Amino acid sequence: MLGTQKAHARLFYEFDLETHIPANHLVRGIDRFLDLRELHADLRGFYSHTGRPSVDPELIIRMLVIGYVMGIRSERRLCQEVHLNLAYRWFCRLGLEDKIPDHSTFSKLRHGKFRESDLFRRLFEDVVATCITEGLVGGTGFAVDASLISADVQKQSSSRAEDWDADAIDPLEAPRAVREYLDALDEAAFGAATTVTPKFTAHADPASQWTAARKGPAFFAYSDNYLIDTDHGIIMDVEATRSVRQAEVGSARTMLDRTERRFGLRPDWLAADTAYGSEENLVWLTLKRQILPFIPVFDKSERTDGTWSRSDFTWDEEGDRYLCPEGKELRHSRRNYSDPGRSATGMRPRRYRALKADCQDCPSKAKCCPKSDVRSINREKYEIVRDLARACTASAFNEVAQRRRKKVEMLFAHLKRILGLGRLRLRGPLGSKDEFTLAATAQNLRKLAKLRPQSSNGAAPA
Repeated sequence: MLGTQKAHARLFYEFDLETHIPANHLVRGIDRFLDLRELHADLRGFYSHTGRPSVDPELIIRMLVIGYVMGIRSERRLCQEVHLNLAYRWFCRLGLEDKIPDHSTFSKLRHGKFRESDLFRRLFEDVVATCITEGLVGGTGFAVDASLISADVQKQSSSRAEDWDADAIDPLEAPRAVREYLDALDEAAFGAATTVTPKFTAHADPASQWTAARKGPAFFAYSDNYLIDTDHGIIMDVEATRSVRQAEVGSARTMLDRTERRFGLRPDWLAADTAYGSEENLVWLTLKRQILPFIPVFDKSERTDGTWSRSDFTWDEEGDRYLCPEGKELRHSRRNYSDPGRSATGMRPRRYRALKADCQDCPSKAKCCPKSDVRSINREKYEIVRDLARACTASAFNEVAQRRRKKVEMLFAHLKRILGLGRLRLRGPLGSKDEFTLAATAQNLRKLAKLRPQSSNGAAPA
């Protein structure tokens, strides 16, 4: 006999939401490390003491965390999922009959009390502090990188540089993202990052950068910058900037300083790609922060015409000279000055030249200086710092550092493929900052739940 399922109406149900959530469910692991006990105290000064009770801000934060952890990009859909999903209700401290806030509540709080209190930044730093307490941060080696995230604009709604005048915008009539753009014109991460004017400016989000950095069709984007600890790939800091190299390099310094100030951690070494290998940045890392740079030097001295480059010459520090492949020397000066200071080898730019007689009779002149009488080499002011970086990248440990650096690239891949943050939903510098900070918080929470799972008896394993 064929059986059929019938719905039986019951007047009363005995239902325990706690028993219906599996012990190994992701939300249980995240809930163990999400500490919101100080949330109400932190926000108390931003609420009135009279009037109707507001929506509990802890509920909104928990719903946002669920959205970013589970890759639910739409806040309308997030409300639906929390309404239907028992695990999400349990995580948000909602009973079966509790109502879900309207999706418009997220925008009101995000643009109001949450930004005024910098709540998302404090939430992120609390999670990082938990990672440190759980022993997931070594603090010895860090890595830094940036990834392009598409802005929520289209090229069809943009203007060329010559047709865009920021001074002609009335802040009182401009949309929120445009007002944020005007406020960020003097910030190093946005308007002051470079004097180069972008080819196009988006009307809806002028702070986004028109870029073709992916070697494909150009698009409007922001840069999501991560500073990670290379032991377990914990995100130590996150920063939103324009998608230009100067802003990304500047954000690395900001994140390193902020991490040291907030957590008292300064790495022994930092791994990054060539974009961070400028002389200015290497000087800042090595001389001002005493951090070893496992970073390829950003060097334009390499020749592409087949002749010898500066790297083909050997530097003799003790003799203050270069030696060419033929064994001839290039010197800065061949005179003996009465003032020793004139020939002192200090940190200043210098030019080293070979003797004309050596170059004229050299059998390798065609490979060295075919278009000039003598070969000369310019040595930069801080070339000793660049040499240190070259020594680091040539060392045996560099392979380990670069292998660990790939963890930050894996985090960006996870961010886009698993969390679905390939394109921003919010506009403006503050919108990108909010999204990047919440996404980094979600990634750290997922890492905590994975690396510090709960045992079957309800306790964390030793």
